[in-house]
Amino acid sequence: MNKLEEIIDQFKDADFQETLELLLDYAEDLPGIPDHFEGELENEANRVPECETPVYLFVDINNNIVNIFADVPPESPTVKGLVSILVTAFDGVSPEEVDSAPMDLLSKLGLAQKLGTRRMYGLGAVYNRIRKEVKNKAILQ
Repeated sequence: MNKLEEIIDQFKDADFQETLELLLDYAEDLPGIPDHFEGELENEANRVPECETPVYLFVDINNNIVNIFADVPPESPTVKGLVSILVTAFDGVSPEEVDSAPMDLLSKLGLAQKLGTRRMYGLGAVYNRIRKEVKNKAILQ
């Protein structure tokens, strides 16, 4: 079972309280961004504009391995947890694994019914941004 399948398995049958607890755990596990990205936090090109919470995303590919870093304010633990799910699922995998991930990932996670439309819209935007940046950077390699 790959990382994404494990994450889907964790969330798909979780009730609302379990989902919130899992999200807080993921929020705590989101690693900080490397120092060389600190200066890029002011660059709006790295911000996911569809998110109400300021989410900054950095995607790179080295030796056919995807590396993803994200910065989410600590005062937004639910959003941070949602972003951390995607970072956990796709950091360290091949571009092909990102490309083959299900388009309906958010439905598979069962989060839409539990967390509301606005959060799902933002998370969908982060997911689409990761997929797009991986695809574009894989082409350049």
